[in-house]
Amino acid sequence: MRKVVTLQHIYGKNRERMAELLKNLVENELKDLEVKVEVSITPENWTEFSLEGEDEEVSENLLTSRYGTPVEKAEPGKVYMGFLQAFPEDAFIVNIGIPVRVEAEELKALGNGKPKQLASRFGLIPHLPVEIEVFEVNKKTKARFTKRQLDLWWGWKKASTDRVIVNAATRSEIKSAIKRTGHGRDIYEIERLGLLEHAVVCREKTDGPGIVAAIGPRLKSEMGVVIGDSR
Repeated sequence: MRKVVTLQHIYGKNRERMAELLKNLVENELKDLEVKVEVSITPENWTEFSLEGEDEEVSENLLTSRYGTPVEKAEPGKVYMGFLQAFPEDAFIVNIGIPVRVEAEELKALGNGKPKQLASRFGLIPHLPVEIEVFEVNKKTKARFTKRQLDLWWGWKKASTDRVIVNAATRSEIKSAIKRTGHGRDIYEIERLGLLEHAVVCREKTDGPGIVAAIGPRLKSEMGVVIGDSR
């Protein structure tokens, strides 16, 4: 048996429900491999997968490469996977196993405004998976988002359609909420960002805030909206 702790954070009010959802999602991802999956929650609220079977090593490598593992120290010169944790007045907080600050000066690549304003403009909400690089200036360790991460967010912003960013929900739960509210024709697709984090891509004439108002009451999620600049 192998155990792997991933950067998937257990969050929300119903921890047992989320753990079960994660188990089902990962079992589906590994369905072509000979492995049995069990899920537990570490004291730090990370997801730990217990893997047993002929393909447990392959499964461990797949989960580690796709979802990352928590680290205890941020080392300059390295790129880390993590998730957005909070947006105080002067920084974005990214959790990579430990909280790391992306200071306001490193957020200028997202345009003008305070961190909370930038988060709102790009539809950023807690628990979204992100990628940062750690560097050193005058013997001080700092962090910034990678070019790939910034390009993704700017791609959302420069698009011809709005996007609704959703956490703590599976793709099927989001699709069900959209269908039940009669907005099936207003949605182009649902992009997967993480195991339980998604971007709902609206069609050209669909208003993102209107979709939030419609599906919000049906989902136990936080939501952000990106208004496409090319609309």
